[in-house]
Amino acid sequence: MQKIRYSPDVAALLIQVSEEPIFYAEDDGQLILHYSEDEKLVLVEILDVQKFIASGNNPQMLTIRD
Repeated sequence: MQKIRYSPDVAALLIQVSEEPIFYAEDDGQLILHYSEDEKLVLVEILDVQKFIASGNNPQMLTIRD
């Protein structure tokens, strides 16, 4: 199950990878990773996605722990 949405009001790209409830999040500037209580990735948020891509950040190079 994977859903990808764009929120134009905050220019955020949201990639939902699980239906589990979000327990906590780790914020690294424009990238916010949301995890379940058992530390599984639930949602990836990229804020101001146009600037994120233009700055040369490559989403394929991101390290996301399982």
